[in-house]
Amino acid sequence: MHKPRFLSAAVLALVLTGGLLAGAGPASAAADSPYERGPDPTNASVEAVRGPFATAQISVSSLLVSGFGGGTVYYPTSTAEGTFGAVVVSPGFTAYQSSIAWLGPRLASQGFVVFTIDTLTTLDQPDSRGRQLLAAADYLTASSAVRGRIDGSRVAVMGHSMGGGGSLEAARSRPALQAAIPLTGWNTTKTFSTVRVPTLVIGADGDTVAPVATHSEPFYSGLPSSADKAYLELNGATHFTPNSADTTIAKHSIAWLKRWVDDDTRYTRFLCPGPGVSLRVEEYRSTCPF
Repeated sequence: MHKPRFLSAAVLALVLTGGLLAGAGPASAAADSPYERGPDPTNASVEAVRGPFATAQISVSSLLVSGFGGGTVYYPTSTAEGTFGAVVVSPGFTAYQSSIAWLGPRLASQGFVVFTIDTLTTLDQPDSRGRQLLAAADYLTASSAVRGRIDGSRVAVMGHSMGGGGSLEAARSRPALQAAIPLTGWNTTKTFSTVRVPTLVIGADGDTVAPVATHSEPFYSGLPSSADKAYLELNGATHFTPNSADTTIAKHSIAWLKRWVDDDTRYTRFLCPGPGVSLRVEEYRSTCPF
């Protein structure tokens, strides 16, 4: 992972001369992450339908790629702040990219290049979807028309249902990924004890396709206790809640991606201690502090 924070020259000088005041807060002893993008976040900004970056999109034909089924790339139009981290998103069983398309502009407008993909067939299983997420990530960072806008060392994966199970498979296969977010994930494999990628597991209390007791909760528990991980269970939600724009999913996904892909600790406050029980949140737990 990109390790946050280095002492600035000014603060280092104070330390060496004994001038650092005991009451100074930790923020005063740390330089900003070089990957921070956008203004300081607020609750309103992470819940907004659109973030501070204007976006555009391009289609990628399945005929021009291999290893996955094409898709749509959403990206910030300005690179004035530098390159961006990338996020690849897979749909679920029998579904197409349209089922997770809302995440494209929502995340891109917060400062990410987002690739919502189609799979080779709609019946592909989680292990195949994991490989396809990685193939799409490699295309996006090395060959796509927007590759110059991307920092190829900062890539995350997400997915719904079997696509969520695929994101866990991808994280197990590629430890260099910066984050993984399975959304009401489904997978016959429950234990991912070798995964070191920071993972936010999102489940739904009313999920009857991938019940949290047999999917999302075991996924979370099956990740190493030493890992950076969190479990968010949506209240009043179903397996298909991630197929429509959802503020709770977006808010915590944005915060997770910002924290781990951008190494941006300004977003930690949305994750640690995290949300309490509410009309939209059934449960939240994590390995804070991050």
